[in-house]
Amino acid sequence: MGANAAPLDKLIEQFAKLNGIGRKGAARLAYQVLAMDHAEALEFAKAIEDAHQKIRRCTVCQNFTETEVCSICSAASRDRSIICVVESSRDVSAFEHTREYKGLYHVLHGLISPMEGVGAEQLYVKELLARLASGEVTEVIMATNPTVEGEATAMYLARLIKPLGIRTTRLAYGLPVGGSLEYVDDVTLYRALSGRGEL
Repeated sequence: MGANAAPLDKLIEQFAKLNGIGRKGAARLAYQVLAMDHAEALEFAKAIEDAHQKIRRCTVCQNFTETEVCSICSAASRDRSIICVVESSRDVSAFEHTREYKGLYHVLHGLISPMEGVGAEQLYVKELLARLASGEVTEVIMATNPTVEGEATAMYLARLIKPLGIRTTRLAYGLPVGGSLEYVDDVTLYRALSGRGEL
């Protein structure tokens, strides 16, 4: 028999399923939830439920949104000639935090990773190519993380996009190799965006 009550063990197991959360971190989070009063715990659970019920993917860029088309895609002030391709919605938040990028985004929701059985067909590549067919886009910025998978995905997409006559660029290497965009400071991210180069 375990030292913890069964519901506590189950809560720890659920937190441990989250990426980057080990067993000790999961236990710490579970005990924090138990320390909440009942109303706070219900509010926490409701926030998770609401996120799953109300948030969907934008029909244009695939970013998370409450509406059919997200606020970025529907904003008239955005530069529609540039699309920044990112791995996840967290990366969109990182770029928006710099307040320097004025174009649109396309969220792949993953990277090509043969070791994990993820191919281009599991990503939102077809949707990106459909957006490029309009002829409005003149540049696609590959802003995938500077990892093996990120580089492979960027090169794969560049090979598909170049024949369309659209300029394909890559973020400059002011970003640490093996790093994640969501943890990069604003100045580094801005410099990497400004110094992007042709693929």
